[in-house]
Amino acid sequence: MELTVATILVTFAGVFLICFMKGAFGGGFSIVGIPLLSLVMDPVTAGGLLAPLFIAMDLFALRYWKPSTWSKPDLLLLLPGLVTGIGFGYLLFRFLDHRAIAIAMAATTLIFVALWLAAGAEVITRPRSTPKAITAGLASGVTTMVAHSGGPPLAMYLLPLGLSKEIYAGTTSLFFTVGNATKAVPWLLLVKPTGNVWTLMALCLLAIPAGVWAGWRLHGSLNQRQIYRVCYGLLVVTALKLLWDGVSGYLV
Repeated sequence: MELTVATILVTFAGVFLICFMKGAFGGGFSIVGIPLLSLVMDPVTAGGLLAPLFIAMDLFALRYWKPSTWSKPDLLLLLPGLVTGIGFGYLLFRFLDHRAIAIAMAATTLIFVALWLAAGAEVITRPRSTPKAITAGLASGVTTMVAHSGGPPLAMYLLPLGLSKEIYAGTTSLFFTVGNATKAVPWLLLVKPTGNVWTLMALCLLAIPAGVWAGWRLHGSLNQRQIYRVCYGLLVVTALKLLWDGVSGYLV
């Protein structure tokens, strides 16, 4: 990858947007910023670039999403599946059909949002379910490993619980802190970044504090209803991006 001014600026903007999402919603919508990176590098290189940066983003975000914002009962159910899913995704990375996974996750996410809209676009609180939590953690682990898109499975589990906006964001933040730390080494083993990629990583570190802070300020300005509506809207954006990735992969 050639390190040009355009590459630096576009990648910096993509990392800033991802950090903004982490500050505003705790994590899970990183895929929203990835299309910018795809303008200047291939998806595998982008994955190797983001793997270490995600750790730095998450650690900085935890300055705002402290332990008091974590739903510990849910994390205890979710995290084992997450780690297992990442391991499974790594072992099968070269054999899994990433296009089919993207299409299946997109379809599931769009159905989930459609059901929410059919119910009047209101949050109907549902009880915790251990099987659903384990399934969500496992699915999130696989999809975050193969496509950096672990947000939809987690959101489909957490949103119906009706958590406060702070608890929702804090829980997703810690969830992806664990997930991104777990998958960093497998991604670096798969990609083996070059010198230019490491340089680009170092430059993009400068985007993290401002991006997370700006997102956190937005979170504070939105009420509970607005946060949930934005999260559902971002799920649609994420699903459409996954659907495009999957379908276009078969057309190439």
